[in-house]
Amino acid sequence: MSKSPSRRDVVTAATAAAALAAAPALGTRYARAAAQASSAPKTLSRVDAMLRAAANAAEVPGVVAMAATESGLLYEGAFGKRRLGEATAMTRDTVFRIASMVKLITSVAALQLVEQGKLALDAAVPDIDPAVGAPQVLDGFDAKGVPQLRPAKRPIALRHLLTHTSGFAYRLWDAKAVRYASAFERLPPAQRKQAPRTPLMFDPGEAWQYGTSIDWVGRIVEAVSGDPLDVYFRKNIFDPLGMNDTAFVISPPQRARQASVHRRGPGGALRAEPLEPVAKRLPSAPRSFSGGGGIYSSAPDYLTLLRALMHGGALDGARILGAQTVALMGQNQIGDVDVGVLKTTVPAVSNDVDLLPGVTCKWGFGHMINMQAMAGGRSAGSLTWGGLLNTYYWIDPARKVAAVFMTQVLPFADTRALRLYRQFERGLYDAVKAG
Repeated sequence: MSKSPSRRDVVTAATAAAALAAAPALGTRYARAAAQASSAPKTLSRVDAMLRAAANAAEVPGVVAMAATESGLLYEGAFGKRRLGEATAMTRDTVFRIASMVKLITSVAALQLVEQGKLALDAAVPDIDPAVGAPQVLDGFDAKGVPQLRPAKRPIALRHLLTHTSGFAYRLWDAKAVRYASAFERLPPAQRKQAPRTPLMFDPGEAWQYGTSIDWVGRIVEAVSGDPLDVYFRKNIFDPLGMNDTAFVISPPQRARQASVHRRGPGGALRAEPLEPVAKRLPSAPRSFSGGGGIYSSAPDYLTLLRALMHGGALDGARILGAQTVALMGQNQIGDVDVGVLKTTVPAVSNDVDLLPGVTCKWGFGHMINMQAMAGGRSAGSLTWGGLLNTYYWIDPARKVAAVFMTQVLPFADTRALRLYRQFERGLYDAVKAG
């Protein structure tokens, strides 16, 4: 029996031609990677079939999924509709709202400043606001429901912010933070003026809780670099890597390629929601952007960032981080503390979040890390996170696999989207083994 050609041995003229034709829309770096892809083996054809079937059954409205190995593009697939009920099909250059997946980009930006000696991981962060410069910890509530606050035991360091061990929380996943916000609004004006709007839920370094930490990192990047966050990202990350579809504000042609958000109803059916309105402002008015959310991207763009990190911080001659820094990003930076399950306070926006059930998870700089291998999938020590509208990624440093999965569904951690994401992962690793 003859051995089937591997993905590294077979480069089809059709794939190369398609990649080159796509270059103006997707960037030359992506086109060069795509030109390395081989004819999909049967295992990848099964991935196509699985994603197509899910989109045809409206399990998700549409999906774009891509993956690469160290040698180039392994898989790309786009199925379903950008908006249910309309004719526009998903394409690989569809633009998505990727929400918290910007946190990885913000983390890269901060670590660039660490490499330049402008920030330090373990020193107190710059005093840009009393919330980080003189943090207060919520110790509970008295018998009348008044918040009890005290100064934090130690300063907040950049390490705490990058690893979500600062004490800052999102109300979406923290009932105590919800209670505090309600109590804060009931305080007399004089007391409200003295109380922080965003206290810490615990002392820095003593627990893990997903929250606004990276939003603060974004403000620190702006303060230290002197550039607005969008300008810093463009100059130091997006332009070097050729990420032309990643931005806080998209152009009319990009908006024409944008996928709509769909909300899952009680019976499981999806309903398309209107595209968010375009912000109106005077040309001279300043615009503020968040390091924790609010950005747009495409699957090819985000895979480019993942590939750069998988290659130790450089891709096609463009270096965004040193290899030693990238290695730190993928190491457990929270010690004996574990990443916990996020319990939702608003089920319409997010389910409870446990992306890797039964697996011990830690946090590095920018990623969650699974400490055990996933059956049929990623290795122990792989790096991952996602965005509110069910966009996800992972990097497997051991197997040299990086992948991105994008749809637009609420609530977060949607059961059907996550099941499809897992099926995509297992199909990819079957192909890697077959190759």
